[in-house]
Amino acid sequence: MLPDAVQPVRFPWFDYSRYSFSLGIDTGSLVYLSGHTASEHDPETGRMVVRGDMRRQARTAWDKIGAILEGAGKTLADVVRVVEYVRPEGIERYREAASVRDDLFGDHRPAVNTVPVRALLRPDALIEIEVTAGPVDAPLPGLPSARVSAGVIFLPTIEPLDGDGNIIGAGDVVAQTEAIFERARDMLAAFGLGLDRVVKTLDYLTPAALADYRGTGKVRKQFLGPVYPGAAGIIMPRLRHPEALIQYDFIAALDPPVAVNPGWSRYDRLTYNPGVRAGNLLFLSGQGSLDPETQRVMHDGDLVAQAEFTYGNVLKVVEAAGGHAGSLVKTIEYVTPPALKEYRRVADVRSRLMRRPFPASTGLVCEALLRPEMLIEVDPFAVLD
Repeated sequence: MLPDAVQPVRFPWFDYSRYSFSLGIDTGSLVYLSGHTASEHDPETGRMVVRGDMRRQARTAWDKIGAILEGAGKTLADVVRVVEYVRPEGIERYREAASVRDDLFGDHRPAVNTVPVRALLRPDALIEIEVTAGPVDAPLPGLPSARVSAGVIFLPTIEPLDGDGNIIGAGDVVAQTEAIFERARDMLAAFGLGLDRVVKTLDYLTPAALADYRGTGKVRKQFLGPVYPGAAGIIMPRLRHPEALIQYDFIAALDPPVAVNPGWSRYDRLTYNPGVRAGNLLFLSGQGSLDPETQRVMHDGDLVAQAEFTYGNVLKVVEAAGGHAGSLVKTIEYVTPPALKEYRRVADVRSRLMRRPFPASTGLVCEALLRPEMLIEVDPFAVLD
C-alpha cells in the first residue's frame, strides 16, 4: 500500500485542506499523525483560537486525534507512541495533561515521549500532541512503557535519573548521556535486542549543556554502531527534570539497519548517518541548511532559502535510498524564535517540493539549533515503495 492521507469523516475544528500537510498518513502498517493543539477556527473573528487550561486543551487535542484515527479505521487502543510537546508554562501543569491521557487510554499504555519546547506555533497553546498508531503487540512484563509495532520499537523518553527519580551526574552532560544509554541498552535487552538496532535518536539539550556537548559523541561511539542511526539534537530552554542537561528518545527496528548516504563524506567522522533504512522504513537525520561538502551554513538570515536548501538535502537522502518526494510520510520542523515572523512562507516551499498526499507535520519553536546561523531544522521520516 502506498502512503495515503487520512481523511476523517468529521473534523469541525478547521479546514485542513488548505494546508501543506496531512492530518495523518496511513502507510498500511502504521499511521502517523501531525501534531495537534487545541486550536480551532472561530467563525466570529475569522481567526484560529486556543481556549482553556491545560486539562481542557489536552482533551480538545485528543478529540481531534480520535477523529483522525477514526478516519483511518483505528481508535486510541491502536496508539503505540505518543509525543507530547509542552511549553515551559505547561511543564508545571503537565500532570493534568498526563491524567487526561491516562483516563482516555485506561489499561493500554503506549510509549510516551515528553518534549519541553520553547514555544508552540499557536501562542496560547500549552501542549501539542502527536501519535503513531498500528498493530499493538503485548507489552513485555516489567516494561509497559516501551512498545513494539510493525517491527518498530518505540522507547519512552529516557532522562538521566536513578530509580528514585534523582538526577544522575548533576552538571555533567557526558555522565548524563552515559546513564541514558545504559538505560536504553537495558530496555532493548528486554526485547532481545542491542543498541545496534537503534535506527533513530533524538536528543534534547539545554543551553548549559553546549560547552561539553561534543563529549557526548564519545558515548555514542561507545554504545552505538556498527551502523550509526539517524539523529537530531535540538536545544530547548529546559527539560522536564530541572537538573537534566539532556534527554533522549530512541527508536529501534527488528530489521537490521542499513546506512543511506548520498555520498557526503562529512558523515565518515560522525556518530550518525544521513539516513538509515530498516526494511522499507527510512529514518533520516535532522537536516538544516548546512552544505554537506563545505560544512558552511547557507543563506544566513533567509528562512525561506534555508528551508528550500534543507528540503533539497532531505530529498537527496530519500532519493539515495530509492525513494522520491512522495515517500515522505512525516516531518518535524524546528524553528528558532527569529524565524517565526517568516515561518508561514515555509508552506510554499513544502508545496513546491513535495506532492500530495503531503506528509504529516509538526512545527515547533526551539531555543536554538546546534549551528546558530540556522533558522530551521527538519526531522523527516519516509516509507519506501
